[in-house]
Amino acid sequence: MKAFLLKISSLVLAFLMFLSTMSFTVNKHFCGDFLVDQSVFFEADTCGMEHDSGVADEKGCSDDSIAIDGQKDLKISFYDLNFDQQVFLVSFAYSFNGLFEELPAKDIPFIKYIPPLIVQEIHILNETFLI
Repeated sequence: MKAFLLKISSLVLAFLMFLSTMSFTVNKHFCGDFLVDQSVFFEADTCGMEHDSGVADEKGCSDDSIAIDGQKDLKISFYDLNFDQQVFLVSFAYSFNGLFEELPAKDIPFIKYIPPLIVQEIHILNETFLI
């Protein structure tokens, strides 16, 4: 069970690291006020209307792109932290590691002893009942 949880948690952390470092661009193509096409990784398709370079139209086609940058600086040195943060990290790691230590197995001396079968119930045989 412990190995299964370790695999699941490492998979989730790897996926979280992948998502936080991934960069992508969202491209949109508008014809007037209407959104014609939207694309995440590729260029957005145009509506097919040709622009005249000499005529400026208020309701012409326009392209919009939004770039989302992922995290690029992933190197965090232990020595960049102040002393209180270092003490906290070391004590947390030590106590967290202590959670997974297995307890020593108890020695049960009579583990193979099989008690005798009860042939008759003594309380009923002697007619002594606790009230």
